[in-house]
Amino acid sequence: MVIFVAFLVMYLTSLSGNATIAVVVHTNHSLHTPMYFFLANLAVLEIFYTSAIAPLALANLLSMGKTPVFITGCGTQMFFFVFLGGADNVLLAVMAYDRFVAICYPLRYTLIMSWSLCVEMVVGSLVLGFLLSMTLTILIFNLPFCHNNEIYHFYCDMPAVMRLACADTHVHRTALYIISFIVLSIPLSLISVSYVFIITTILQIRSAEGRHRAFSTCSSHIIVVLLQYGCTSFIYLSPSSSYSPEMGRMVSVVYTFITPILNPLVYSMRNKELKDALKKALRKF
Repeated sequence: MVIFVAFLVMYLTSLSGNATIAVVVHTNHSLHTPMYFFLANLAVLEIFYTSAIAPLALANLLSMGKTPVFITGCGTQMFFFVFLGGADNVLLAVMAYDRFVAICYPLRYTLIMSWSLCVEMVVGSLVLGFLLSMTLTILIFNLPFCHNNEIYHFYCDMPAVMRLACADTHVHRTALYIISFIVLSIPLSLISVSYVFIITTILQIRSAEGRHRAFSTCSSHIIVVLLQYGCTSFIYLSPSSSYSPEMGRMVSVVYTFITPILNPLVYSMRNKELKDALKKALRKF
């Protein structure tokens, strides 16, 4: 019950925090800029991302792991988890590009970051997440599964499900590793390159106040990126021989329950405009 209450509090905090950011950005016209547009979309993604996992995990905690999940339900959960998680990773790269344009090309920012381009990049993130998820879900659920069908996890994660297969999964594990490496390394490389240019530009700013303001707009995004990519890389890029179910579950808690809570906290605490908008919204109530 203690673990159930802890997970429930984390889930509700994640829902309320991300929903608050999405609503505040939507209702406050001063926040109708590309940066906050992407942040609001990230918050909505986090709501669905957590909701793909938390309800079943909470039900299993209440039933002491006896809540049955049929193979179609397991496949559906995996599809939405990978779809939303993949879109989340790509969107973080899009947000890094937005910061790169804002800091390195401030006079051309509104021209480059048009609303049509912003919408296209968000839709592109969703399409890439969908294609990735469909490919991996079909790949894994074409395997034959054994009678021992208890997943040693709190949701249908890919490495945990593959351990139940009766066939040789070497090819599938290799394919999962390659796809995961591509999906994680390309956005992370784009983020890293963006921040190399951003930091170089910031260091050329003469005033200390200007440098501080530029760093403060990027620091929250960097913290979220490190948490998200650090945890997912640990799970999906670790050699299969060193995969530990116990460690996998612990790290999964971080990026399925804790990171979605930290995102709104980090962004709201380190962003003055968002803090002011939140204060105004609270005063109205």
